[in-house]
Amino acid sequence: MKKITLSLLCCLSLATLKAQNTNPKLVVGIVVDQMKQEYLWRFENDFGTGGFKRLMHEGFMAKNAHYNYATTSTGPGHASIYTGTTPSIHGIVNNSWYSRLLKRGVYCAEDTTANAVGGSVRNGRISPANLYSSTITDELKMFTQQQAKVVAMSIKDRGSALPGGHLSDGSYWYDSQTGNFMTSTYYMKTLPEWVSQFNDRKLADEYLNNTWTLFLPEENYTESGEDNSKYEGGFRGKENPTFPYHLAQLREQNGNFGMLPSTPWGNTILTELALASLEGESLGEDEVTDFLAISYSSTDYIGHNFGPQSKEVQDTYVRLDREIERLLNKLDEKLGKGNYVVFLSADHAVAENSIRMKELGFRADNFGSRNFSEYLSQAMNERFGEAEWFENTGMDIFFNHSTLKTKGVDLYEAQLFVAQHAMQFPGIYLAVPGIDLTRNSYESHVQSLIQNAYHPKESGDVKMVMEPAWQWGGAKGTGHGNPWAYDTHIPIMFYGWGIEPGTSVRPIHITDIAPTISMLLNIRMPSGTTGQPISEALK
Repeated sequence: MKKITLSLLCCLSLATLKAQNTNPKLVVGIVVDQMKQEYLWRFENDFGTGGFKRLMHEGFMAKNAHYNYATTSTGPGHASIYTGTTPSIHGIVNNSWYSRLLKRGVYCAEDTTANAVGGSVRNGRISPANLYSSTITDELKMFTQQQAKVVAMSIKDRGSALPGGHLSDGSYWYDSQTGNFMTSTYYMKTLPEWVSQFNDRKLADEYLNNTWTLFLPEENYTESGEDNSKYEGGFRGKENPTFPYHLAQLREQNGNFGMLPSTPWGNTILTELALASLEGESLGEDEVTDFLAISYSSTDYIGHNFGPQSKEVQDTYVRLDREIERLLNKLDEKLGKGNYVVFLSADHAVAENSIRMKELGFRADNFGSRNFSEYLSQAMNERFGEAEWFENTGMDIFFNHSTLKTKGVDLYEAQLFVAQHAMQFPGIYLAVPGIDLTRNSYESHVQSLIQNAYHPKESGDVKMVMEPAWQWGGAKGTGHGNPWAYDTHIPIMFYGWGIEPGTSVRPIHITDIAPTISMLLNIRMPSGTTGQPISEALK
């Protein structure tokens, strides 16, 4: 009898264990805005043991992970991570772009049919409506017959709307007018009680009365440059970009609540919202896998302002490391270590300040966009006669097709002519006619990246990229958006349920994240997926 009882107990235990391990309780997708892979190595000595290092050393890390398209920006980055494909298919070709159909600029997450919920009117017309592909979060919702919960959040609306996908149970973003988190009528009519209660804590107001000082002793910050650098931006009302920053004295001159994202507490308030969502939405509490998408944005605001060599950026990552540790510890406490899976990546990396590079002797500079437009117009006028040839010019050139027809100019001839002349302009490395991008299949590195960034309905007649190290903008801070390694090399890490710890140095692309999660969950890949599962990351 004892043997039978013992055998029965063993079988029941194994059956229970098997049931528990069929799926993870929760998938947590973390995207860090403007994070270079280099930061993991450069700042590692100042990280604690439970944040980035835990993911690096106990999970799987792709050390040679890159974006596989040219336009490296926040909107396309988030869309590519969650759809498993490039802008050529998912259609989010930039943060904003010119629409030939609408004859105006389009914002990547705009939705003129949506209205604000819980925030200011101007920040409420948001949804994922511009996505041409489904997301991994959409697929989880459909696979589970809508039983899985999907919650997405970010300081930036696009960092929430695009990851949450079309079927999100709630996508929330920070309202710079009120200091609250809000959503739109695309998702719901009123905020959930837990979000309203979170807003009632008035954390934004509390944090903006802090003083930003270095988190660690100053001697720890040897991986960054001098504190008072002429290449840094800074804040209005403070003469030099140097610590400390007394936020209570600076907030009114720097947008009041709009200043929070430009401080490390923009990341802190998002972690607090994520922790609140675990309880408020009961994430991971039943047998159906849920999904929490968290996109940290303050790294991008601070990076643009101060640049990648600044102490401000290093301090932000030191502090973010502790935020991630807080999040992981809470997941351990609530769900149990090993019962959830996390991936961490970035929507793009970042360039060095182009003027700094120029002064160091590199062939770099800022790009003169106004002079470029005048240069192209003059060339077209000299070749084909006076006319308004362009609807819009930038890194995508949009011809006025009605003018071409009236003047009897062949579209492809015009594309070739402008592409050839563009490449003679300082700072332009390559210009490719749109027709060539739709009818050819490029294998060479840069042409392939341009092709992956080109959408036949949303992109222009000629697509261009700048020379390495060239940037838009002024002499302060920095930017991104190019196909070179400094903008494409980002972290990709997986940790937790079903993940095989280790590292890889083979080329891995940002579009490989979504299909890897699909294989992990045994669900369908997003509809536009072109990436491949990272097999060595899976047990």
